Amino acid sequence: MTSMPPLIALYLGLARVAPPLWSLALRAHARKGIEDPARLPEKWGKPASPRPPGELIWLHGVSVGESNALLTLITRLGRERPKTHFLLTTISRASVEALERRELPPRVIHHYAPIDCPGPVRAFLDHWRPDLFILSEMDLWPCLLHEASRREIPMLMLNADVTPRRHRRRRRAARANGWLMDRFTEIHVQDARSQALFQEIGAPGSKMRVTGLLKAASAPPPDLPEARAALEAQIGDRSVWLAASTKMEEEAQVMQAHAHALTLSPEMLMIVAPRQMKDADVTEAAARAEFPPDRIARRSRGEPITPRTCVYIADSLGEMGMWLRMVKVAYTGQSLPLEGGVFMGGKNPFEALALGVLVVHGPQTGNFQEAYRMLREAGAAVEVAGQTELGKVVVAAQDADYRAPYLEAARTVLAQTRAPLDAASSAVERLLGPPEAHNRARHG
Repeated sequence: MTSMPPLIALYLGLARVAPPLWSLALRAHARKGIEDPARLPEKWGKPASPRPPGELIWLHGVSVGESNALLTLITRLGRERPKTHFLLTTISRASVEALERRELPPRVIHHYAPIDCPGPVRAFLDHWRPDLFILSEMDLWPCLLHEASRREIPMLMLNADVTPRRHRRRRRAARANGWLMDRFTEIHVQDARSQALFQEIGAPGSKMRVTGLLKAASAPPPDLPEARAALEAQIGDRSVWLAASTKMEEEAQVMQAHAHALTLSPEMLMIVAPRQMKDADVTEAAARAEFPPDRIARRSRGEPITPRTCVYIADSLGEMGMWLRMVKVAYTGQSLPLEGGVFMGGKNPFEALALGVLVVHGPQTGNFQEAYRMLREAGAAVEVAGQTELGKVVVAAQDADYRAPYLEAARTVLAQTRAPLDAASSAVERLLGPPEAHNRARHG
């Protein structure tokens, strides 16, 4: 094991005296509604429930998307290891609210991850005593990783990818970053590009395996049948398309795309679901720049969809599964080209594809470029150059004959995306052994 880099030693030293600052920040966030005051003790490592007996696998998801992918993996592992319990941690209130709208798989406990200070991390690990830690994406908290490694907890990183911004930042501290990544027993990266980039920022090549995109194998988000039925009754037989997980930088283009679509199909409705609920006012402002106010409705205000409505702003958490089930075509967001070379990063297309929705995207697929490369080569999605072409495609895609070849190709691609789940399941067995053998060895 390599010696601890000075930058990590400095961080760990500062973390020992950081709790008062964390306390101030958490209380301020609680006052603003960003944190749940009732659950703040969890962030200090205080358990919200007893540890169940037997084998416990701890999984951590940084965001809503990562948590959803982990739920798919938990469901599979739960079938393979019927006596194992699972601790799923997240860090944001938004992720908790999204999870509360889902039915968690059996034997799953949700908990907030501890703040990255020695006391809370040790209290958390002392209580839960995980047999394995699985991290989705790249949330490298030095105190947590150092303490888990010191306790010899096997650690598995899944779905690892590195954005250009993160690559630039971590490359400047490659030794420290590499030391943190060396705490993991295995690192599963999405593609060969990610593997090369990780090596440039210090990751140990011997621990990396190219396994594919875990999100491609995740189950689609759940439906809300009663709410969907009510909205569909308001929409009637109108054509409708979805702009999903949009960012405020592209909202003007999305609205321009819909304005063009309306010149071809005047009765068409667009549902736009912004990535961040706090940015919904920006979404509305962009809509008002193109359309009269009485043609715009917002879900958060309980406004209905009327025959006059042409833009419905779906500013609600945990309802993406419902929106996807209401449309035939979706722009998956964050991929239209922006002026000034602004990078957005793309979004996961597989949730829409799994529900039989035609995916339309721009050329800047960013973090998901390998996924979109697969779809492009298979003819399973439609790439557009900008907002005018987007407007044309969402109208054309209302025709079942237009969608059919793309959706058939998408089904073929989806059948090939189980590899990341297979790889993760195999890694768990390598690190823990067969379920019964592990339970006898450790807890028998």
